[in-house]
Amino acid sequence: MTSNASDLLAPDTAMGAVTLRVGDLDRMIAYYRDAVTLDLISQHGDTAVLGRGGVPAMILQHAPELKNPEPRSAGLFHTAIVFETEAALAAAVYSVAQRFPHSFTGSSDHLVSKAFYFTDPEGNGVELYWDRDRTSWSWTHGQIEMSTLYLDPNAFLQQNLTEELVEDPRIGGASVGHVHLSVGDVATARDFYVDTLGFEVTSAFGSQALFVSAGGYHHHMAMNVWNSLGAGRRQQTLGLGQVEIVLPDADGVAATEERLRHHGLQTANDGRTVTVADPWNNTLLLRTPTPA
Repeated sequence: MTSNASDLLAPDTAMGAVTLRVGDLDRMIAYYRDAVTLDLISQHGDTAVLGRGGVPAMILQHAPELKNPEPRSAGLFHTAIVFETEAALAAAVYSVAQRFPHSFTGSSDHLVSKAFYFTDPEGNGVELYWDRDRTSWSWTHGQIEMSTLYLDPNAFLQQNLTEELVEDPRIGGASVGHVHLSVGDVATARDFYVDTLGFEVTSAFGSQALFVSAGGYHHHMAMNVWNSLGAGRRQQTLGLGQVEIVLPDADGVAATEERLRHHGLQTANDGRTVTVADPWNNTLLLRTPTPA
């Protein structure tokens, strides 16, 4: 764990939108709007922005000229969208099950959260989840206690879904809670995301997976090698375009860029945002919150 506070991301750091490069824009809009129950905030040309309450969560960029990524390559494991209540989560889960029934891949109680997993029409992983209150989370020796317990999806829906939610599933807020990546090795991921970028380790599973966050969240990002051990730098393909990390102020963005450059990394700064590539050529965009 990084020990120097000046080398850490601010405690109120959060995740912003995830950009996907997609082959069939209309079908992907239908999935995230009609099934996942995000609002279509805007659509201009080849780009569609979806989210809740005017806050972008998914940005879909039409790129039909690109190929699918090679098997076992680095990239996106899943985008995780967090809902404010169990009822709102139930509404979204039911909506996906009704409209894209074959996209469901599993569900788990992680102690800190309840999560349902899906695969979108172009093979990108999706997690829909709800967090338990932080007061119920348990930490041991600096690591958060998470598990993978069986969560019965039908029982969850029976307990939380109402007829009103079936008719109108868009209640409350929903945003990107965390982003999970497939990487080539965990040691390199730790060197970049913890020792350089400034996240703190919240849980580690040897050489298999790493969970990191700012401000004591269970995880804002995770990296694993379950499908990608030994993967090298990505080519530009369909799938993950970029991941946004939202820092509380411009000073935090500037300090993070300075830290990245100190470690020999190339960054791009347009005066509002800073972009950097991780060791697998996943693009991260650092920015401040969008004004209300």
